[in-house]
Amino acid sequence: MARKAPWPVSFDGLAALRGVGGIGTKAPTTSKRRRPDPDDEEAYPAVANDADLWKAHFAEIDAVLDRTTRVLAGETPLPKSRSHLVYDPDQDEAEAEDLWLGFVKRTNHWPAIAAASAAWNVWLDLNLYTRLPWLGLTMAASILRARGITNHLLPLAAGFKQSKFRPQGREGAKEKLDGFCSVIEEALEIANKDLERLILARDLMGRVTAKTRSNSKLPELVDLFLSRPLVTVPLGAKLLKVTPKAVDLMLAQLGGALPRELTGRTRYRAWGIV
Repeated sequence: MARKAPWPVSFDGLAALRGVGGIGTKAPTTSKRRRPDPDDEEAYPAVANDADLWKAHFAEIDAVLDRTTRVLAGETPLPKSRSHLVYDPDQDEAEAEDLWLGFVKRTNHWPAIAAASAAWNVWLDLNLYTRLPWLGLTMAASILRARGITNHLLPLAAGFKQSKFRPQGREGAKEKLDGFCSVIEEALEIANKDLERLILARDLMGRVTAKTRSNSKLPELVDLFLSRPLVTVPLGAKLLKVTPKAVDLMLAQLGGALPRELTGRTRYRAWGIV
């Protein structure tokens, strides 16, 4: 993730991960007003009265900084009106979020794996976002990352699919911890396989880039393949700041080291290391 490690375990981070961005206060509805009194100085902005040409500009900057501070502090409210086809109107999600985030803060002194396991179990007990079953495990992985156990997010959701552990709600604390550890083991195995695949692809493409000129963009394209799940010609042209034709030439230059084409089409193609 591009954000710093503690960001997902926050009100604003959780809202962004589940696809509901924070919003500010609703703009007031336009209503019919009286024309302001020309003699009333407070009815007109400072610029209009030539009081201070910079005052209004600085006021706008201060307002932007204030809104940004509120968002970063997690004070941005969520939208009130949401579709009942997706969200349960009888469930107070905001209260459940506060309870879960409060539990995460209270377990900051716990060992990392125990804290992540307990956070995931509390997430399940609170029945948070059942339509997003992967989100609870992603938050548990973010706790491990925030504690410095991992540098990247572990694929715990994929590890859960591979493991035999299925929480029923009747397990004891030890059984829950053992089950979460089995999920971590499966996730580590998947992550190691992905890492080996990336290392192999890097070595194959590195043999080609070793023969290029020092000002070639091909090494940057290789780094793009290693950092993105898929790469398209427009994406490569935008990030590398070259023309699409140049990206096509670099793809042809990779030859047999080129990652697999994912779409199977001749137009709008994408490549990725899978």
